[in-house]
Amino acid sequence: MKLDHIVHFTHTNPEASSKFWNEKGFHAIAGGSHKNWGTQNALMYGPDYYIEWLTVEDKTRAEASDHPLVQQLRLDGKGFGTICLRSDNLDQLAQQIEGSGFQTIGPMDAERLTDTGETIRWRLLFIDEPITSALPLPFFIEWEEPDEARLAGLKQKGAITELNESLHLEALVFSVKDPAQLEAQWSSLLGGDIDLENCRLVFEAGEGKERLREVRFESAGQKIVFEQGSYQVPRFG
Repeated sequence: MKLDHIVHFTHTNPEASSKFWNEKGFHAIAGGSHKNWGTQNALMYGPDYYIEWLTVEDKTRAEASDHPLVQQLRLDGKGFGTICLRSDNLDQLAQQIEGSGFQTIGPMDAERLTDTGETIRWRLLFIDEPITSALPLPFFIEWEEPDEARLAGLKQKGAITELNESLHLEALVFSVKDPAQLEAQWSSLLGGDIDLENCRLVFEAGEGKERLREVRFESAGQKIVFEQGSYQVPRFG
């Protein structure tokens, strides 16, 4: 299974988030609005995943939402939230996951309105679990378009450049109280293997809230901290 995207909650609007990363030498863009959830995002793509900086756009709508991701955004405020894994058949995946003893929410339809007026659609599947300081399990996405067409379209629009295609991930490092227990839980959820096709998942002992602690890129040469999230990234120039 592949990582689809990393969700990082912020208090920064998409234009400011993308400006921050562009000034660091990367290529990030304002994504658009999730009108039904009251949120908006900025995005930075890698070759086969992306990072989403998600923030509240409409406070009234966000506070009324029962969407699991928005509920977690309300709890966490800022910092790394969770990760999303990609599937080409959420209905089948839901059956497999429930067969492993987990309860699910969805699949549910979702969409985002871009700044150019385009509507992007997908479906989501969540694990039914309380929103707490414990590490949230990953959620899952199925895109309306096949991967090849979706990525080709993003390249044509300039959202993915040669620089983006060079940003391969090495590992996602999670801070948890009991690494062995979390590895076993995630392994059961993911069918016996926690290593994704496009990055490793690492669980390390830590105190406090259990969350993703660090995004580590291949050939990392510098550390960038943004909205309580730590990134080990390549050094350009």
